[in-house]
Amino acid sequence: MEHTWFSLLPFVIVISMSIWLKTILPGLVIGLLAGALIFKANLLGGIYQSVTYVVTTLSNESNMKIIAFLYLFGGLVGMMNISGGIKGFSEWVGTKVKTERGLLGLIWLTLPFTFMMPMFRIMMIGPVVKNLAKKMNLPKQKVGLTMDISTESVIVLLPVATAFVGFMVSLVDASTQGLHLAKSPYQIFLLSILFDFFAIVMLLIGLIQTFWKRAKLITPNTDEKQLEDEQHEFHRVGIKRELSLVKAQPWHLIVPVFLLLGLSLYLLWKDGKTRGAEKVFEAFSTADATFVMLLAVFVTLIVAFIFYIFRRQPLNEILYHFYDGGNQMMEAISLLVLIWALTLSAEDLGFSSFISSTLGEFLPAFLTSATIFLLGSVVGYFIGSSWGTWGLFMPLGVSLAVSTGASIPLTVGAVFAGGAFGALASPLGDTTITTASILDLPLVDYARFKLKISAIGGFIAIVLYLIAGLFIT
Repeated sequence: MEHTWFSLLPFVIVISMSIWLKTILPGLVIGLLAGALIFKANLLGGIYQSVTYVVTTLSNESNMKIIAFLYLFGGLVGMMNISGGIKGFSEWVGTKVKTERGLLGLIWLTLPFTFMMPMFRIMMIGPVVKNLAKKMNLPKQKVGLTMDISTESVIVLLPVATAFVGFMVSLVDASTQGLHLAKSPYQIFLLSILFDFFAIVMLLIGLIQTFWKRAKLITPNTDEKQLEDEQHEFHRVGIKRELSLVKAQPWHLIVPVFLLLGLSLYLLWKDGKTRGAEKVFEAFSTADATFVMLLAVFVTLIVAFIFYIFRRQPLNEILYHFYDGGNQMMEAISLLVLIWALTLSAEDLGFSSFISSTLGEFLPAFLTSATIFLLGSVVGYFIGSSWGTWGLFMPLGVSLAVSTGASIPLTVGAVFAGGAFGALASPLGDTTITTASILDLPLVDYARFKLKISAIGGFIAIVLYLIAGLFIT
């Protein structure tokens, strides 16, 4: 079923139902069923195909690494919670950070230690930031936005030592093979960073909103107060009371966190070296970052467990809160599984072929990068995946650049920018889902809040691509 607009239908269902119901799970289920029914054209076959998509998703090695990482990291956070680590560190930082600017600045200051992988960074700093934001009565949406901007908009601009670099360079390499270009794929990737206008603009917006205004404390907005009032008074009340009584012990967070950071960097270097890399930065770029993060959190869990037992933490409490912490990530995990299954459905319906066929070769050179960014942003918003958007649009973008005579690095930068928009703004994005889960934010409302800011950055980026298209060839 190639070249059909029906491939858009599952994503339209998900987005529209999410806006209507203000929750994303029902839309994902209906969208997945709709895509499978269209593909199989009968009820029983469609239901069977829906389950097949989910099973295929769970059979994917990379997906399972991410799921395992999320659950184990959630378990580690639960252990740090009951041992008093998060409470102790939050109280210590709270004596140093007393303003909105201070907390937002702290989020940026954690970048040198957490830049390797978006989900890794958010889960590392999220629990502490959540505690501080609650203590200081700061709006969680703005805090979450700063976390996400300082994550997505920075990591895609780094040329080494992130989970993205190897994948991004491989896409450029695959899309430019046979073109006999003077520059290597990595050189093109480096040049494209200068033209990832959306990420650059959002980075500037994030820094401005952090440091431009006068430092002051503010109270939660009406929506957040209403949400807190509407929560059931007995929701997790036992666990919350238990955590409020634990003794503050900041070392119970500091030791596991720095062990995890050290292990992550060492294992990234070690894994890259075994893959043939000679230099440190090259090793970081070629390593399997997802597996390394999973391995690092697994080892950290074992060491932290022994450390807490040695520090006379009750065994039953540690185990209970390990499972409680992991279970709190199950909402994010279930959403990601459904999103991955939905993407499989869309591809079977000819989604990428439809996008390619609608463009043709009629574009003038100066419009190529702006058009690729605009379409990539729309598709990225629908599928919520920067990697998925890049995979769909990189071959298309390079082919259009060659056929129209547009700049290849500029067009490659536009492809990366479109994926960055989708990852930041979409309610289907793993960053959005993880941040909303950790900060206890309504997912659809939070995504809508981010979309307003992202749209401003997207508009500025389109203008910059139009200007660049006139002068860069």
